[in-house]
Amino acid sequence: MTDKEFYLSRPFKRRSSIAVRVGTVTVGGDAPVVVQSMTSTDTADIESTINQIVALFHAGSELVRITVDRDEAAAAVPQIRERLDKLGLQVPLIGDFHYTGHKLLAAHPSCAEALAKYRINPGNVGFREKRDKQFSEIIQTAIRYEKPVRIGVNWGSLDQELLTQLMAENAEQGSPLSATEIMRETVVQSALISAQLAETIGLPRNRIILSAKVSQVQDLIAIYTMLATRCDHAIHLGLTEAGMGSKGIVASSAAMGIVLQQGIGDTIRVSLTPKPDGDRIHEVQVAQELLQVLGVRQFTPIVTACPGCGRTTSIVFQELACKIQDNIQRNMPVWRQKYPGVEALQVAVMGCIVNGPGESKRADIGISLPGTGETLAAPVFIDGKKVGILRGDNVTAQFEKILADYIKKRFVLKHEI
Repeated sequence: MTDKEFYLSRPFKRRSSIAVRVGTVTVGGDAPVVVQSMTSTDTADIESTINQIVALFHAGSELVRITVDRDEAAAAVPQIRERLDKLGLQVPLIGDFHYTGHKLLAAHPSCAEALAKYRINPGNVGFREKRDKQFSEIIQTAIRYEKPVRIGVNWGSLDQELLTQLMAENAEQGSPLSATEIMRETVVQSALISAQLAETIGLPRNRIILSAKVSQVQDLIAIYTMLATRCDHAIHLGLTEAGMGSKGIVASSAAMGIVLQQGIGDTIRVSLTPKPDGDRIHEVQVAQELLQVLGVRQFTPIVTACPGCGRTTSIVFQELACKIQDNIQRNMPVWRQKYPGVEALQVAVMGCIVNGPGESKRADIGISLPGTGETLAAPVFIDGKKVGILRGDNVTAQFEKILADYIKKRFVLKHEI
């Protein structure tokens, strides 16, 4: 394949992986890539945790992970599950266990039953002679309750015994690998060895998901590529400790975008550090947008808008673009139910005559505003054809009505099917 053919190609077909059922959601196999998130509340605070789960679910999180770090948190899990069921929210809950997972699951069987999946870290599930025993106890609980397990390696809590062993073996080689290469190999081996042990204990492969999280882009790309070529397990993607704001978004998108383009990854989380009292759902929105711009999934209509320049009457088209985007987000819960396929709609809001008409014609529906100093006359294009010109002070309201009417005509109501 030439460079041109590569860059013009659609995303690669995702590699074959074993499908894992997590509550009502399928991860891997032929299922779409699943978006997941994690609460930041104290799980023992039932009200706060439920409120955040509900917000994450409505934002589009298909799996939600919660911390289970002590008895109070474990005792709260079945109550949280019951309350969510009464609300009609079947979002699967994943229990995040570190250090004491074997004890908590044994002491709180109702918690073990209520969770849809357990997440354990082979780097801290147990140490020295206790490691395999405690790992085995968690796996046996998963077998008893027929729950899947994510074996999630994290380089911040890497198995030090395995790392020391591989470093010693590497030092004896004629051409030793670098410290970075050894670290990457340790991460991959930790996941694979743990998965093999889980299968030996009796957990079937269709209840195992692997992840190998690091915080550097190049390490993530290398590690997940290695992991995917050496197993057929379902894989969870995530750049851990990605950071705040644009840094976290750019790093996560760069790393996971490349890996997803190779067909690797069955479920993803974008681990953003929110501002104090910031909105947790932002990580869900970024994950959806990442999958959508790659063409992997469709979640909401895309609004194409130019960045603005000296030719544009910036405030006018920027305000229109924002209002149209807000209008779409506000109406999507209803549109998604009434109009199947509306997620794939493409809308263009452009700022001047240079690229405006062309971009608007390529979208399903678009509007091209006049530039600086030009008369306020905005042509509207539908399915590549100019259908009219909007004028006056209420261009936004006019275009919103045209957009709503177009959606009603193009997408068939579910009750009419």
